[in-house]
Amino acid sequence: MSTVDLGIPSIRPQHASPSSNLRGTQSFPDAARSELGDETLRGNLRHATATIQTKRASAVREVRDWQKLRNAGSALKWQVTDHLPELLEQLEDSVTAAGGVVHWARDADEAGEIVTRLALERDAQEVLKVKSMATQEIGLNETLAHAGIHAIESDLAELIVQLAGDTPSHILVPAIHRNRAEIRDIFLRSMPDIDPDITDDPAALAEASRRFLREKFLDLPGGVAISGANFAVADTGTMVVVESEGNGRMCLTLPRTLISVVGIEKIVPSFQDLEVFLQLLPRSSTGERMNPYTTLFTGVTEGDGPQEFHLVLLDNGRSAVLEDPEGRSALHCIRCSACLNVCPVYERTGGHAYGSTYPGPIGAILSPQMTGMHGPDDPNTSLPYASSLCGACYDVCPVKIDIPKILVHMRAEDVDQRRETSGQFRGTWDVAMKGASKLMSSPRAYDKAVRSAGPLSKVLPGDNIGKLPGMLPLVPGWTDHRDLPKPGTSFRSWWDARERDRAKNPDSPSSDSRTGGPDAAADGPATDEEQA
Repeated sequence: MSTVDLGIPSIRPQHASPSSNLRGTQSFPDAARSELGDETLRGNLRHATATIQTKRASAVREVRDWQKLRNAGSALKWQVTDHLPELLEQLEDSVTAAGGVVHWARDADEAGEIVTRLALERDAQEVLKVKSMATQEIGLNETLAHAGIHAIESDLAELIVQLAGDTPSHILVPAIHRNRAEIRDIFLRSMPDIDPDITDDPAALAEASRRFLREKFLDLPGGVAISGANFAVADTGTMVVVESEGNGRMCLTLPRTLISVVGIEKIVPSFQDLEVFLQLLPRSSTGERMNPYTTLFTGVTEGDGPQEFHLVLLDNGRSAVLEDPEGRSALHCIRCSACLNVCPVYERTGGHAYGSTYPGPIGAILSPQMTGMHGPDDPNTSLPYASSLCGACYDVCPVKIDIPKILVHMRAEDVDQRRETSGQFRGTWDVAMKGASKLMSSPRAYDKAVRSAGPLSKVLPGDNIGKLPGMLPLVPGWTDHRDLPKPGTSFRSWWDARERDRAKNPDSPSSDSRTGGPDAAADGPATDEEQA
């Protein structure tokens, strides 16, 4: 039996290889600033995510025990992370017994080399691919191209992205940032033998892609196809692929050789466990009761389907995620993309701003853990801050990954790392937070600061505070992007004035000196008359 280094118990796991598509060239704020200027992108995202959210909510309401299903999914995923080495060895035994061959890939480079070697040994000049996040993560298409092998994406959205020379921006809908007019232009520009009079009607676009891909499928027997897997069952060696177009089933059944690249976290202990995930995944991802196509295959069967099956189990930084007890639940993700669709940050910036194959809230915790965060100049160091911590992602996650909690944990790691390398309180955030800590730990100092804010605000024009000087630590980062209301009278000042008024006029109702209006008492403590 071959072995894989999971970094247990004494060897520190390695992070993902630099060739992985897990790190962008810009920090999230810089990339997001550019994407926010694209009104077409924002309109496409707003329409698409709202539509998916509505469908998901309707599908979930049909399930009376939805929360119990979430609990079951979460428990199963914790079982996997707690027993991953044993389950992986069991999976290897099961796949081998069914006639498959298992390869272990420590990183993206090793996985790419394995797949490329297998394709070259079979004289493949073209390979068809099923939509796969793992192959995008390792940049497999580019690796194959360097070896003279052309990979053709068979998923419609992936094909659009490939023909456009673009990159995916969503886990479930890679071309979510494109509208149908843009897709028509892409097809006219890049798809061979297309009708020049084609319209942007979705049916016409789908028909054009179907005609193009059917020719590729007809050439596939005897060839090579590459897939990922949504789940890999340890006790039977079964691979599970769910999809909506039927292209996956064509790729999984027609070729002579099938190569599946699967992350080590995709494992489930038993065949029975699929019952839980095949209810959670379609409702959370596409808002459907079940996926139109659910393909399960185990090893090879003579005369039926692929006659060679190779499973490439990919680590590429996953062991590094597993090492962190606080962050390892990021590996529980079943790639439903529900967290992206509800995230207010993703809705406005899109997936490209994250710079990784995995965008949105799950990408903000998964990518930095897989690659490591290497100081303030590392773009992935900014990802844990790409969130408002509203918690919507946790509410919709089908396996209950507490993404906000992990984001806070990773922010703390970043702060600790910066303090180790640059000393205590060197950055503007640290200076501001240290100052706020001292102010709030002293009642007298805090009282003076709050009391002085009201009179000082009277000299400022307008209802809000405008941009403040850049020399002030931290504050300009807020006032440059949002209106800051001018402070009114502090509570303590209002209370003192109220008590003085009561002392002078003990038989009259207290007046509210904060607002002076007739309804002012509604904002302050109730008077004796009101309590009565």
